[in-house]
Amino acid sequence: MIELYLSKVTENSETEQAGKYYARVSYKQTLGVQEMARHMAEHNTMFSEGSICGILIDFVKCVREMVLMGNTVKIDNLAIFKATVEANALEVLYDAQQDKAATAALGTLAAGAKTGAAVKAVKLLAQSTGDFTRDELKKDAKLAWTDKTKAEIAAAKGENGSNGSSSSNGSSSSSGTTDSTDGTDNGGSNGGTNSGGTGNLTPSGGDNGGSSGGDPSTGSGQGDGGGTGGGSTGEN
Repeated sequence: MIELYLSKVTENSETEQAGKYYARVSYKQTLGVQEMARHMAEHNTMFSEGSICGILIDFVKCVREMVLMGNTVKIDNLAIFKATVEANALEVLYDAQQDKAATAALGTLAAGAKTGAAVKAVKLLAQSTGDFTRDELKKDAKLAWTDKTKAEIAAAKGENGSNGSSSSNGSSSSSGTTDSTDGTDNGGSNGGTNSGGTGNLTPSGGDNGGSSGGDPSTGSGQGDGGGTGGGSTGEN
C-alpha cells in the first residue's frame, strides 16, 4: 500500500500551480541490503539471511564494476543500469593559440578556455524495465491517504458543510419527518415543537429542531446542514 499526502504550492508562486494541491508519496522506511536479505530469508528460501546478504553485496559490486567498464546491466523486471555523463560545452576540438585539445577526462573549463576536459561528472542512469515500468506498476499499485491527510480532508468537508447551501433556520414539520440525509446527528433526533417550531442550525451542520416537546421517536425536526466527513532515475 502506497500512502499519499497532499502538498500545496504557495499562493504567491508565479506559476499556474499556485494554490493547487499535489499528491506526494509518504515513505515509511528505507530498507538496506541487510533488511532485504532478512525479508528474503523469511520467504521460505533454502538460503540463510547471511548467505543472501553476501550475495547481494557482491552483486552490487559487480553491477558497479560492469557499469564503469561501459556496459549496460539489465536486471529483468527491475531496472537497466548504465553510466551517463554531464558534459562541458567545448567551443573547438583544438585551440591552436593555447595548444590545447579536447580531452576525454573529468574536469572544469578554466575561464575563457575554448576546449579542455570534456566531462564535468559521471552519473548512474537507472531505467525501469519489466514489472517496474509505469504501465505495470499502474496495474498493481494500491493507494491510500495518510491518517493526517484523511483528517485534513474530513475537516475541509466539515467547513464546506457548515457554510454550504443549507438554510440557517431549519423549519421542523409537525409530522416529524426528517428531510436531511447527510449525517446530521442533531437533526430529527431532538425533535421539533408540537406546533412545528423553528430550529437553530448547530455548528456541526445539523438542526436542533425547536424547543423540547417534539417526538424523538419520529425524529421531529429538520436537519439542514451537511455532515462532517470525518535521484537521476529514468522511467518508461
